[in-house]
Amino acid sequence: MYRVVLVDDEQIILQGLLQVFPWDDYQCKVVGTATDGMMGMRLIRKEQPHIVLTDVRMPNMNGLEMIAGLQSEFPNMQVSVLTAFRDFNFAQQAMHLGVCRYMLKPSRMSELKEAFQHMTDVLRDLPQDSSQEAEEELTQSEAGNFVARAALQYIKEHYTDHITLSDVADNVYVSQWHLSKLINGHLGQSFFDIVNGFRIEKAKELLAIPSIKVHEIALEMGYGDVAHFSKNFKKLTGLSPMEYRSTLKNQG
Repeated sequence: MYRVVLVDDEQIILQGLLQVFPWDDYQCKVVGTATDGMMGMRLIRKEQPHIVLTDVRMPNMNGLEMIAGLQSEFPNMQVSVLTAFRDFNFAQQAMHLGVCRYMLKPSRMSELKEAFQHMTDVLRDLPQDSSQEAEEELTQSEAGNFVARAALQYIKEHYTDHITLSDVADNVYVSQWHLSKLINGHLGQSFFDIVNGFRIEKAKELLAIPSIKVHEIALEMGYGDVAHFSKNFKKLTGLSPMEYRSTLKNQG
């Protein structure tokens, strides 16, 4: 039996699918339902379904990022979209990221049946070692690149906060381990190197303002103390913050 997870914030849709769709005809069994994006990802990681049918406009969800996260972390999982969101460019991007079918509500039963026939056919034809092959090609995938870029954007917007890899992973719908691999593979740096890079570049701008004290800059950049800040600053620039500030004065 193929395990299926349904994600939709409309209970009437979930109940209708559970009761009306002929799951047995496609050797499928619904192992869980969720009503928002984050709940959906937790359920998917727990159940490891073969198939996911999801909406893309729900609470706590960025549709494209969730799709990319699913496709990159679970490359053999078949994902189809059932939504009222009618946007051609969005649908095109979703298909480019690996979505099997993009169906609009209200959907016809024939359309749903065709989607599940297609997804189960794909699953049936997967070679035995496909998981390993897919994992080896992971860092080259379009979905993986999409997730890495989304993570970079989130880091850029929050680097002064006390963000963790877990915070970023939650916001791009993948596990910490998987995100770490994607960041290294696509961006060529570790999470901590990227965060420190943003912080030190901003710190350099602030050091050019004499009225701002070094310890104030350290706190504003998210460092717990001046020593930690100074160590990271010197690692990336070759100078301590005070030495860097002195060079700016001399140049002036």
